[in-house]
Amino acid sequence: MYLRILVPVDGSETATKAMIAALQLARDSGGQVHLVHVVEGMTPLAADPYGAYSGEVIEIMRQSGSKILEDALQVAKAAGVPADTELFDNFGERLAEVVADAATRFKADLIVVGTHGRRGLGRMMLGSGAEQIIRLAPVPVLVIRHSEKKEASE
Repeated sequence: MYLRILVPVDGSETATKAMIAALQLARDSGGQVHLVHVVEGMTPLAADPYGAYSGEVIEIMRQSGSKILEDALQVAKAAGVPADTELFDNFGERLAEVVADAATRFKADLIVVGTHGRRGLGRMMLGSGAEQIIRLAPVPVLVIRHSEKKEASE
């Protein structure tokens, strides 16, 4: 049984799907979820020529992350699952490292993460957050894959 489940959320459809799966697991086992959002560095276009972010941009990113966490917390409450949230905004740290550290501190039994299932060049260019989390995770990881909608003509 998984009683302490950590779920990274970013507001995407895939992360929401993973969160819902985690909430079902937690509800079925009498567990709780710890919802985390990691504010990651942005493209160089958002930074000044020296690689620094303006305070305004950073604040917008924090507010966005807080809103994502608040929305996720409301979903957990509606599902009747005990939940809390944590926002990470330590620029320079990789998503997977932050999630692994958070799982250790939370004493998680499981991490549930969504993946877009990118392959080939898209995966190489964008990386795979889920794959990096799997590599660094101190506990088992349940990966919820994004289901691609097929065209009606297929």
